[in-house]
Amino acid sequence: MRGHNWINSCLPDELIVEILRRLDSKPSRDACSLVCKRWLALERLRRTTLRVGATGSSDLFLNLLAGRFSNVRNVYIDERLSISLPVQRGKRGSRSQTSVSSLNQCAFEKNGIEDAEFESSHFSDSGLIALGEGLPKLEKLSLIWCSNVSSAGLISLANKCTYLKSLDLQGCYVGDLGLAAVGKSCKQLEDLNLRFCEGLTDMGLVELAISCAKSLKSLGIAACAKITDISLEAVGLHCKSLEILSLDSEFMHNKGVIAIAQGCPCLRILKLQCINVTDEALKAVGTSCLSLELLALYSFQRFTDKGLRAIGNGCKKLKDLTLSDCYFLSDNGLEAIATGCKELTHLEVNGCHNIGTLGLELIGKSCPRLTELALLYCQRIGNTALHEIGRGCKFLQSLELVDCSSIGDEAICSIAEGCRNLKKLHIRRCYEIGNKGIMAIGENCKSLTDLSLRFCDRVGDEALVAIGECSCLQYLNVSGCHQIGDAGIIAIARGCPELTYLDVSVLQNLGDMAMAELGEGCPNLKEIVLSHCRQITDVGISHLVRNCTLLESCHMVFCPGVTSSAVATVVSGCPNIKKLLVEKWKVSQRTKRRAGSIISYLCADL
Repeated sequence: MRGHNWINSCLPDELIVEILRRLDSKPSRDACSLVCKRWLALERLRRTTLRVGATGSSDLFLNLLAGRFSNVRNVYIDERLSISLPVQRGKRGSRSQTSVSSLNQCAFEKNGIEDAEFESSHFSDSGLIALGEGLPKLEKLSLIWCSNVSSAGLISLANKCTYLKSLDLQGCYVGDLGLAAVGKSCKQLEDLNLRFCEGLTDMGLVELAISCAKSLKSLGIAACAKITDISLEAVGLHCKSLEILSLDSEFMHNKGVIAIAQGCPCLRILKLQCINVTDEALKAVGTSCLSLELLALYSFQRFTDKGLRAIGNGCKKLKDLTLSDCYFLSDNGLEAIATGCKELTHLEVNGCHNIGTLGLELIGKSCPRLTELALLYCQRIGNTALHEIGRGCKFLQSLELVDCSSIGDEAICSIAEGCRNLKKLHIRRCYEIGNKGIMAIGENCKSLTDLSLRFCDRVGDEALVAIGECSCLQYLNVSGCHQIGDAGIIAIARGCPELTYLDVSVLQNLGDMAMAELGEGCPNLKEIVLSHCRQITDVGISHLVRNCTLLESCHMVFCPGVTSSAVATVVSGCPNIKKLLVEKWKVSQRTKRRAGSIISYLCADL
């Protein structure tokens, strides 16, 4: 019968909720929620996650959201993101503006506020209290730089949200009483992140460690000047199930880290940036943490190869190792890792100037499961190191090289011939790498999806013609490779139809012909960076936009051939555009009215 609502008459709530759950995108679910009040209510019930900016009357918004989305389990609140309360503008009777304004008016009346002006405020204890009262089933709460939150709000939330499992207090000035209350009420707490919590001392963390002794599995501490080894000793004594520890502090010493190592045998992930920790602590980790899988050491100045040898001798399950600015490590330490940690899959060496070719050669010979390798600012590592990686690490999928002046085409050819499963290759400022090495990649690594060759000034069109044979390529960055022109980008356009990201900034020889080919061959392109391309004009932009209707981000500053006409073309031709970076004087008043919210300006006075 015409006009009869068969769906709402026949289908139960549970089935409609399941249908909404199976929709593949948030816009689709939002559209369905507008069908009728019943669908709107059911769609709200299935929401489990809220992400909210914390400025601009955020307490009011949290009060509203908590009342409408009662099944939410995860809440992310970020002070760095803003909320703007809409005010009625433009045409009278606009549905969206009227509904939002009505919503705000009702909320203010409910809270006893009669003023029509909406004053900007920050997330505070009032918002936390509203969360606790409206979302008692909350399991994960992230408060990023919410500096107006205090112990009072945290105590109120802890008393209501007893199912809380994860709490991130980055940049919040909460005190010991609030943290102790969380420990007392939230017995299921597993994950705690305390980064830049300057108001906390050992007292609060010790109380939480005692209360959550059986549940706590992950702890992060950074830049908390009043938290010392006493806290870590308490965690090591009580929290036997701890699996993850991230520690960044100049106030921690060996005593605290040793307590964790000896008291937490389940430790799997350890990240340390502590200038006062020495080899003694790493020896304890190597002796006691036999389940360790990930180790990251940053800016260590007081430990040597002795500590790394202890890790190699004891942590046989180690899979992921990061060594950053560890000045006293040498090839001997890396040799211990190579011989002892056969399951190693990820290795990053960053700024460790005493590690050279020999250490990496041993990794290539002894760690056949290596899938990711990053070498940053490693001046002493030469071609033969990557030759051994190519020979021994057949499963390598990701390689990153930054400022490695001794690595050239010979090394890249070895990687290309031996690691044919390579999917990601990032090279920056490696001036000995040119066409020969990149051509070898294009000829051998057909699964390549991500290629970045920033400021490699020996790479030209010939290399990109070979890369054009990698039909799976999705990400390409060749910024600063001044020898690349139209021919290279045209080859990419014709051979890589899956391309979604392209950065060709500072290519002085790139012109409109390449833009036209990109428009024809890469319809999935979503982000493009064209800044400092002097040969590109409005004509090229027009050809690009004609078929690349999925474009979401476009940077085209310092392109003298691009005018306000091209800016208007991008705005009108790309319905999905979210960010457009141009000079301010190139944006007409009409374009500004139409798309002012998505336009960003650089050097507005030029």
